[in-house]
Amino acid sequence: MTARRRVVVTGVGAVTPLATGVKPSWERLVKGETGVGPITKFDASGFRTRIAAEVKDFAPEDFMEKKRVRRTDPFIHYALAATSMAMEDSGLVVNEHNCDRVGVIYGTCIGGMTTYERNLAAFQAGGADKISPFFVTGFIPNMALAEIAIAYGIQGPAQCVITACATGSNAIGDSFRHVQHGEADVMIAGGSEAYILPLGIAGLGRMGALSARNDEPTKASRPFDKNRDGFVLGEGAGTLILEELEHALKRGAHIYGEILGYATNVDGFHITEADSRNQARCVSLALADGGVEPEQVDYVNAHGTSTPSNDVSETTAIKLAFGDHAYKLAISSNKSMMGHLLAGAGTVESIFTLLSIQHSIAPPTVNLDEPDPECDLYYVPKVARPMNIDIATSNSFGFGGSNAVVVMGKYKGQ
Repeated sequence: MTARRRVVVTGVGAVTPLATGVKPSWERLVKGETGVGPITKFDASGFRTRIAAEVKDFAPEDFMEKKRVRRTDPFIHYALAATSMAMEDSGLVVNEHNCDRVGVIYGTCIGGMTTYERNLAAFQAGGADKISPFFVTGFIPNMALAEIAIAYGIQGPAQCVITACATGSNAIGDSFRHVQHGEADVMIAGGSEAYILPLGIAGLGRMGALSARNDEPTKASRPFDKNRDGFVLGEGAGTLILEELEHALKRGAHIYGEILGYATNVDGFHITEADSRNQARCVSLALADGGVEPEQVDYVNAHGTSTPSNDVSETTAIKLAFGDHAYKLAISSNKSMMGHLLAGAGTVESIFTLLSIQHSIAPPTVNLDEPDPECDLYYVPKVARPMNIDIATSNSFGFGGSNAVVVMGKYKGQ
C-alpha cells in the first residue's frame, strides 16, 4: 500500500460578515466583535426574523471583471473573491505544466438563489422572454467551482459538495483525500453562500431555526447559552489551498498548518435533529484517521449554531468522543460573532482554527451570559484565551444528519 502523503495548507482567503479578507476578519473575531445586525438587503419589517449577518462593504469588481460580475450570482462572487485572495496568499501559479495536478472542490447549500428569485419574478411579470440567458449558469450549484476552474485554467479533480451545514468541511476533507492519495498535488477547497433573501429568511423562520432577538441583534447568536433561541443566518465564503508537503516545500510556500485527519458520516436519524452518538463517532473516526489520541487535542472549533437542541447534542457528542478529556478542552463557536454561513461555515471556521493554532489563541464564544446546565464544558466565554494549541478539530454537523470533522495540527517540520 502506498504511503499516505502529508497535506498542508498554504493559502487562505475569506469573505465574511466580519470583513473582506482573512486578516481583518480574524482580528475582529479575536476581539469578540460581531457581524450581526438588522437586515438591509430587503425590507424585512413583516418577517418574524429581521436580523442577519450580512457581508458589508464588498465590491466584487475588486476581484473579477464587470462582465463576469453581471452574469454570475453573489454566491459565485464570494467564492471567486475568497479564492483570489487564497491563491495570491499561496503564491501558487497554475500553468500548462501543472494544471492537471491542481483540482477544485467547492460547495454550496443553496446555489444561486438570488439569480433564481430575480428570474422567477421576471418570468411571472413578463413571460419566458424576460428570463436571462445566464439564469441557469448563475443558479446551478457547481458554477462556483466551474468559474474558479475557468479563472485559473484548472484541469484536475473537481467536485461540487452539497451536504447542508457540513458542506465546507466535506470540501476540505475530500480535497485532503485527493492530495493524500496522490491524485493531485494541490486542491482548492471552499464553500460559499448568499442566502440572505426573503425566501431564505422566511423558509428558515418557518422551520423555527432562526433567532428572533430582533431588538438585540448583536446578542442574538449565543451558542451554549441558556437563553438561545435559534441561529443567525450569515453569508460569505472561505477558500483554502491544500498542498502536498514536498510540493509546498519545494516552492518555498508559507505553511499555515497540517491537515491530519478527516471523517464524514450520516446519522440516518432525522431531517433536522442530531444524533450525538454518530456525531461522536465522526469525531473519533477523524482522530483515528490522523493517528491522534483524544488527549492530544487542545481546542475544538464547535459547530455551535445557537439552536436549543443542537448545542446540547454537540456537547454530548464531545463528551462521548473525548471522555474525561472533554472537560479539559477549550471549545468555542465562531458563529457567535459571524452567524451561520451554511456552506461557507466549515471552510471559514477551518481557516480560523488554523489561525488559532498558529497564533496560540482560542477565539471567544460571545454572548455566553448564562450557560445552559446541559452545556457544561469550557466554551471560552466572552474573551479570547491565549493558549498553546498543537492539535485542534473543526466540527460541522448539517441538516439531514450530515457530519464532517477535520483535524488540524501545528506544522512541525519533516
